[in-house]
Amino acid sequence: MIKLSIIVPIYNVENYLPECLESLIKQNLANIEIICVNDGSTDSSLQIIKSFAQKDSRIRIIDKSNSGYGDSLNRGLECAKGEYIGIVESDDFIEPNMFEDLYNIAKQNNCDIVKSDWFNFWTKTNTKEKNGRINTYNNNIVNVKEHPEILTIQPTLWSAIYKRTLIENNNIKFLTTPGASYQDTSFSFKVLCLAKKIIFTDKAYLYYRQDNVNSSINNSGKALFICQEYEEIDKFLKENKEIKSKVLTQKLIAQYKAYRWTLKRIAKEYRQEFVLKMSEEFLRYNNNNELSQEFLNKYGKQNIQTLIADPEKFLNSFEKKVINKEKWKNIRRNIFSVKINKSRITIKLLGKQIINIG
Repeated sequence: MIKLSIIVPIYNVENYLPECLESLIKQNLANIEIICVNDGSTDSSLQIIKSFAQKDSRIRIIDKSNSGYGDSLNRGLECAKGEYIGIVESDDFIEPNMFEDLYNIAKQNNCDIVKSDWFNFWTKTNTKEKNGRINTYNNNIVNVKEHPEILTIQPTLWSAIYKRTLIENNNIKFLTTPGASYQDTSFSFKVLCLAKKIIFTDKAYLYYRQDNVNSSINNSGKALFICQEYEEIDKFLKENKEIKSKVLTQKLIAQYKAYRWTLKRIAKEYRQEFVLKMSEEFLRYNNNNELSQEFLNKYGKQNIQTLIADPEKFLNSFEKKVINKEKWKNIRRNIFSVKINKSRITIKLLGKQIINIG
């Protein structure tokens, strides 16, 4: 029996792929398969995959023409045979005990999902910083009906494992829009909503690379794809009214949070179009009486009303209060920064980590 299928979507990552694959073949968990989906790479990625496959029979290769990240993951899911599914981005890498630990937790508790913390990693400085925002719920089994706030956690599908039957029985797939970003958003939302047993661990195993210039987190021209993901989520909730009644407010909180993050990072020339789309969507939610008091209290009733009624004014205010403030914050952070959370203290000087406790 194959315990775990690890799916690796790959497109032009020759600089990082060897480190990724090396970390996968060194996994302590026995009986795994590693499904490498080459999405029409034009660099040496395919040759790198083949060289690893010659040394390790657990590696399976799917080589296809370029059709995008979502289609690559769907192709991997279609041929996966493992009891559980893991996904690792081809520019990231993981600790040797990651999947052994997550699988053991899953089996001991008959979980649908086990989700872990992760490290943000910078290649140039060879430094890592633990995310540190995973609530373990005292190691208890949880689900979204009891804890809908789970849906506001960053949708990092690569820091978890999922029971394959959860995905297959509910026909959960990734959107396949070619060239799209954010395609983990609706997938993560659906699996969290449909899972009956979820465990979170604050142990970090995966190194999430921050400075790959080709990464979607560094591509400012794909902003509207996040809206397509939430259109898919709205469709899912329309078809699952019982779930919608439990999670609507937390879904809106997660959506607004994701839109603000997108607006903050995209290039200036894309902001007006994106804000108009935001305004249109939240006007519709308002007209449908879906904006709860909890949501309005969190983000400010006046702020949301401005977004709906005068998106240009909203954008001007956002640029002044958030984007410009963030620029100065980053400048100060690059000189000296102290980060404290419940489990860790990190101090950086001139961009280098000098103290890391926890």
